[in-house]
Amino acid sequence: MFSNALKSFSSNISANYTIAPQPSSTSGPWRIFDAKRKNTEKAVSVFVFDKKTLEPQGGGLGGRGNAASLKRAHEEVIDRLRREASSLARLRHPSVLELVEPVEETRNGGLMFATEHVTASLASLLHEKDEQERAGGVGGRGSRYVVEEQDGTRRRRELEIDELEIQKGLLQLGKGLEFLHESAGLVHANLTPEAVLVNAKGDWKIAGLGFCGPHASSTAATSLAPISLHEVLIHDPRLPKSVQLNLDYSSPDFVLDNQLVASADMFSLGLLVIALYNSPHTSPLSTGGSLSGYKRTFASSSTVPSQSNNFLVPSSNPLPPRLASELLPRLITRRAAQRMSAREFQEASYFDNILVSTIRFLDALPAKTANEKAQFMRGLPRIMSQFPRSVLEKKVLPALLDEMKDKELLAPILANVFVMVKIMPTGKRPFTEKVVPKLREVFLAKSNAANERDTGREAGLMIILENMQIAAENCPGKEFREDILPILELALESPTHGLVDAALGTLPHVLPVLDFSTSKNELFPVIATGFAKTSSLAIKVRGLEAICVLCGGSNGANVNNDDLNGLGDQEKKSSTSSSAMLDKFTVQEKVVPLLKGIKTKEPGVMMAALKVFKQVGQVADTDFLAMEVLPLLWAFSLGPLLDLQQFEVFMELIKSLSGKIEREHTRKLREMSRDNANAALGVRHSGVSRTGSSAAFASSGLQNNEEVDFAALVSGRNATKPGGEDLMNDWGAPTAQPARPQPNNGVPTFAWQTTSSTAQPSMASAMGRYGLQANGQSSHRAITPDQTLSSFATLTPSMPWSQPLQPTSPSVIPLRPAPPLPATGAGRQINWAAASKPVSVGQTAMSGRAFGLPPPPTNTQRVGVGVNGIMAGTQPQAQPGGPKKGLEQYESLL
Repeated sequence: MFSNALKSFSSNISANYTIAPQPSSTSGPWRIFDAKRKNTEKAVSVFVFDKKTLEPQGGGLGGRGNAASLKRAHEEVIDRLRREASSLARLRHPSVLELVEPVEETRNGGLMFATEHVTASLASLLHEKDEQERAGGVGGRGSRYVVEEQDGTRRRRELEIDELEIQKGLLQLGKGLEFLHESAGLVHANLTPEAVLVNAKGDWKIAGLGFCGPHASSTAATSLAPISLHEVLIHDPRLPKSVQLNLDYSSPDFVLDNQLVASADMFSLGLLVIALYNSPHTSPLSTGGSLSGYKRTFASSSTVPSQSNNFLVPSSNPLPPRLASELLPRLITRRAAQRMSAREFQEASYFDNILVSTIRFLDALPAKTANEKAQFMRGLPRIMSQFPRSVLEKKVLPALLDEMKDKELLAPILANVFVMVKIMPTGKRPFTEKVVPKLREVFLAKSNAANERDTGREAGLMIILENMQIAAENCPGKEFREDILPILELALESPTHGLVDAALGTLPHVLPVLDFSTSKNELFPVIATGFAKTSSLAIKVRGLEAICVLCGGSNGANVNNDDLNGLGDQEKKSSTSSSAMLDKFTVQEKVVPLLKGIKTKEPGVMMAALKVFKQVGQVADTDFLAMEVLPLLWAFSLGPLLDLQQFEVFMELIKSLSGKIEREHTRKLREMSRDNANAALGVRHSGVSRTGSSAAFASSGLQNNEEVDFAALVSGRNATKPGGEDLMNDWGAPTAQPARPQPNNGVPTFAWQTTSSTAQPSMASAMGRYGLQANGQSSHRAITPDQTLSSFATLTPSMPWSQPLQPTSPSVIPLRPAPPLPATGAGRQINWAAASKPVSVGQTAMSGRAFGLPPPPTNTQRVGVGVNGIMAGTQPQAQPGGPKKGLEQYESLL
């Protein structure tokens, strides 16, 4: 409804301001809308009057004959409202509502003007408080008035009206009335809660000047015409009550005596004070808007508020003692001469307390001397906790921020500001909305940044650094990065060593708010530059501590024992630590070169650098530690100014890093050796499974527990029958049945090679090494021998074979000699004459290898295939000189 009405208005205000679609409050016939100027975003309030509200509800009253008089009454109301807005333009006072845009007439005959931003009228606040009390207390019902934040969010407005708020507001009304009565020579004539507006700072402002005019004793020049009491006191039922004089707050001077005196406003002020404590919050007078009802009320003393009847306030809502005994009796009195003036009202004992006196001093702070301001700032923190939080946020904090233009008071003002932000439960909102913009204006403005060194500004900057934790807790990450971080960088780049030292000490509180990219790319370069350029020993040490914190270390600075030797912090663990904000690349490429550039050998710098080295040792690669960090550590440890204890601390770190490098490199070499061994086994034993010999034999066509008929394989003959009958007795048979093809398991064999039927230790151990057991069972691993047939040159006998070997025992089958093979390779031939030498059973296989090359058979030795398919031989015969041992038995091959 209201938004549609606003769309129909066409004025300069609607063109230059963004007006909210719904009203935030009302004040008499005016609807109040929140608005912002389009070019400056300044918050204002727009008062809108719609002419349609004057039309009587349910049809016109008085018939058609009164149409002309009704129209004339409407015109008088509009003229009075226009005069009300014009009076605000002429009356300029801190306690009078400030006019921003003059009154304008809209296309539909309505009115519109803009003022300073107000929260609500006092009547709206009292009505809301009544609804809360009826709903079951202050927390029983949420406020229906909401305020839009800067980020677009909406929150419910705080409506607390405590004793201090009342005292502060009444004092401001007293000042405004004093200005109207004495300086302007005017009487308000309609001082009601509808005519009192509360601005964003919590100040009470006088408005509703529609019935304002010069009083009888006025001597001030004014363009306002005096009001006609006999006209304004008559209630017109055709008009809304909001545009007529409210008799419930009128003085008997007007109604009964027909006198336009200034003290009539003081009577109305007394009724307003009673309404603040009454339940419900209304005037103790109830006249129904008629003169006869007003006169009946004052005809009886019991219906007139007085001290004897507790001013008609219920006993459940007791009045403050001084208010009931001293102030109200001199306001609610029939005789005008007995009432106190506005000036006397401000000096009443009711306002005599430290908090009200502080508010009064704060209001007059711009007019105080520099010494008085300094003393006030020093004493304010002692009583700050006694103030209501709403008063601190709306009244004290804005007043202090307005005084920050005085550079001499900048430091004490900021100290009080941070104390207030800390004790306020909603400190985050006022800090980001009010404090941060002021800090940006004072410290980051180009005009201020270009100025030369300013001691007052540096003192204020020191206060900010000392309270950086409060700033970090009450400022979101984005606002902190954009507004607070530049102030920190300004301190880091300052030529004053104290500022740089304090700025470096704030890192444990700053880093949790900043992201990784900001810390690495914006904060670290400033710290590194200052560390490299400074010539101060203390800044060097503090810079190394800051770099240690950036690398993930703790801030172990001991302010109580700062002898710059670094030993007092070795055994004391700090509770303030942060995660690493610098990556490995930055640590290796930026931090370590900074440490290399240290020229001084002072113990404090060396021990502070040691803490950085500890963090580097946790981040950097072992190769980098060995090649870059350890040599630097040795150079630092051998400093001529270090004592024994400091040297031992260096050695602990050197040994720790050396052990870390040794362990890491040992582990790496072991992994490489294991990988190389696995790769070699994979090349030599390709095709053989690692799951055991069972799988290897299965892939070659053998079943589990099936023995290898090795003799049949190498001789090409049939295998020995299970009954023990030797099937090789048919050596001289005209035809020999060809041997069944056997799968080749990759074992090199020769036609003349034999195996022993007995378990030979060397063969068993060799076979066990390669995953085979002597009884032919498979073990858990199967691999192939190191050599293949292609590794040996072709063997050729040196003399023809004369006759076949004859078996010496029934269990041995003679072998047919292999056909001669052509000579290859180097042409070396085998001396078959060595076959006459006996070979023992234990010498049929080379010691230590399961697949070695056995010597050729001799004339006196008979070899064959045992019943188990394992190579076997006869007992060696006696030979002069004894059997050859070792490599001598292979001399025929050489």
